[in-house]
Amino acid sequence: MTLGKDFLPRLGSALVLAPVALFAAYAGGWLFTGFLGLAALLVLWEWVVMTAARPKRPVLAFAGLSLAAAAGLTQWQGVAAGLAALGLGAAPLALVAERRVWALAGLAYAGAAVVPAVALRQDPAAGGVALFWLFAVVWGTDIAAYFCGRLIGGPKLWPRVSPNKTWSGAIGGTVVGTAAGLLAVSAFGVPATPALLAVGVLASIASQGGDLYESAMKRHFGCKDSSALIPGHGGLMDRLDGFVAAALVALVIGVLRNPQSPASGLLGL
Repeated sequence: MTLGKDFLPRLGSALVLAPVALFAAYAGGWLFTGFLGLAALLVLWEWVVMTAARPKRPVLAFAGLSLAAAAGLTQWQGVAAGLAALGLGAAPLALVAERRVWALAGLAYAGAAVVPAVALRQDPAAGGVALFWLFAVVWGTDIAAYFCGRLIGGPKLWPRVSPNKTWSGAIGGTVVGTAAGLLAVSAFGVPATPALLAVGVLASIASQGGDLYESAMKRHFGCKDSSALIPGHGGLMDRLDGFVAAALVALVIGVLRNPQSPASGLLGL
């Protein structure tokens, strides 16, 4: 098996960022909200630069204020308030942006980087476990897809969008990511039910879909990486693409199963 030349920088970055993310998720509250809010603002900046949004400063200002409000209101009042802040922020953004569709899409994408995870973490009983489950699924999927793709190889998953991804990596990532999620919740005494297994499969597939979406974005705009913030990974969009999609799917499932407590609904508690 031949590892990519970016493997060691990727490993080093992961060893630094993963503990920080886990600690923030464990702490919860405004620390976690601030951590994700800052990440979402950086994602927004990368999106604006990648899509060449104009005028740059007004777009960043209106979208950034909307994101900050969405993060704070989600923590304070819940997911509906956070989504309302994004909706209200979309109106002035649409007025000032020259490329309205891409600007609004950037606000929605950056919002998905913060609102779902903060909404899940709000549950005092299950929020922390739900976030650890989410991290386990996304990271397990990403790591297994990387190694299975290089060890097994085989047919490409979608060569037009991401020429390095294979079906073996996608399947291996789904299996390992789902299993990692079940092991994570089992460590907290949450039963690994068939329903949670199915949710894990959906979240793992969503994570890989988020990765493919971001690859398509970069290909469309002729970018290798969303930025150069993280050695070996590129930018935060490159690091959070799977997490954004998986968190959004997790929140939708959690709200459908238990609107008052999405984290409990997600885990079937």
